[in-house]
Amino acid sequence: MVSSFIFDTNVSNFIEELNKAFESRVRLGMMALLVVQEEIDFASLKESLQLSDGNLASHMQALEKLGYVEVRKQFIGRKPNTQYAATELGRSAFSAHLLSLEKLIKKMQS
Repeated sequence: MVSSFIFDTNVSNFIEELNKAFESRVRLGMMALLVVQEEIDFASLKESLQLSDGNLASHMQALEKLGYVEVRKQFIGRKPNTQYAATELGRSAFSAHLLSLEKLIKKMQS
């Protein structure tokens, strides 16, 4: 028997509420870390998510372009240090995305 939620048009409404910026598991992981921590440096983020430098940089640039992430570059001694922090807009967008996921799951369970 096929589940009835497949034919429920309301499910597509919930899917449309999801934020495309967080469809990537990498960006989802980045925002999850940034929302939990006040800020995180490039090396820690790279290690936590097991990403290459280029992959991390390109996904972070996409989030920064949307205004979801703030980037601060500095030198500690002679070594460059890049810190990332979620902006209020980013926190709000991520929370709304998670809420939409919860609604979708609840709809599919009912």
